[in-house]
Amino acid sequence: MRVRVRAHLKDEIERGLFDPDSTTWASFDPDFARRFAKAGFLGVTWPEQFGGQALSFLERYVILEELLAHRAPVGAFWIGERQSGLQILRFAQDAVKQALLPRIVAGEISFGIGMSEPNSGSDLASVQTRAVKDNDIWTLNGAKVWTTNADKVDYLLVLARTGDAGQSRHEGLTQFVVDMRTPGISVSPIPDMSGDSEFCEVVFDSVAVPAEMILGVPGEGWSIVTAELAFERSGPERFLSAYGLLQNYLGVAASDRSESNVKNLGEIVGDLLVLRQMSLGVAGMLEAGQNPNVQAALVKDLGNAFEQRIPELTRTALDRFDETEHMAAFQDHLDQTILSAPSWSIRGGTREITRGIIAAGLELR
Repeated sequence: MRVRVRAHLKDEIERGLFDPDSTTWASFDPDFARRFAKAGFLGVTWPEQFGGQALSFLERYVILEELLAHRAPVGAFWIGERQSGLQILRFAQDAVKQALLPRIVAGEISFGIGMSEPNSGSDLASVQTRAVKDNDIWTLNGAKVWTTNADKVDYLLVLARTGDAGQSRHEGLTQFVVDMRTPGISVSPIPDMSGDSEFCEVVFDSVAVPAEMILGVPGEGWSIVTAELAFERSGPERFLSAYGLLQNYLGVAASDRSESNVKNLGEIVGDLLVLRQMSLGVAGMLEAGQNPNVQAALVKDLGNAFEQRIPELTRTALDRFDETEHMAAFQDHLDQTILSAPSWSIRGGTREITRGIIAAGLELR
């Protein structure tokens, strides 16, 4: 699998179909998605009846690593293939599965995550977006924020309150598959300091959602949405976001074997290997049908800290090395990483939230 994926991506780069020096894993390229799907690399773990190949999560993991290492523009399919499709596969009605899953595998439709809100952030139990049912229609009102590529995607999986929160605050939550073409939805991109506008605010004003677009049972969405977060938090994107910078640093540092440089490289490579092994362990648990929420939170927390430390360790190269053929690319990647890195410990749940999950899972609170 790795050889096939690597050859496909190398061919794409050589043909100029994407530029790895100007893309990230959030870059939204529907054409790349369709080509990658046609090559047979999307939804590989899903049943054949929905266009999948019934392969293992570990085989899929290899695909993800190669995509991230080549800095491919995966934003048009990443969320749908990583988590939304799996939620639909597990919890949606059969008609919804038949309508949507083959189109995800074909790279034809894209998804976003409608969880965080302006006044709740990573505290999902405090969401204020509400849905009220009347006959076969749920009417959705509220807002979501930090919604990646919401101005481009076709569907959102939206977490809304449909009943009383109860003492635990986890009751009365429901997840919906919402078509972004539905009247009453407005999207406002949010520019960040890196110059990108991938994050968006989404407002729902009396949006009609058919009853069949619900996931699971109304009011029991907490267990469904927390299972989804295990898919979101445990993958190699949680420690390979700065891989482009690391690759360029290796090129620049090849001529310098000073003690400090060797120490930096050893620290980075050692941490990377440990994080990869942890992430592979979560993939194995998913393959076994387990729900590794705590383990996924550990990967995310440690992975984000690792990613944000890479620019701190590597930027000393600017003062120590003369101009080389690698320096310009290194400078560009360093600049982009410094501007993007603050968001890495926020997306998928803030550091405080993930550490709370870890503490609860270890019975430390």
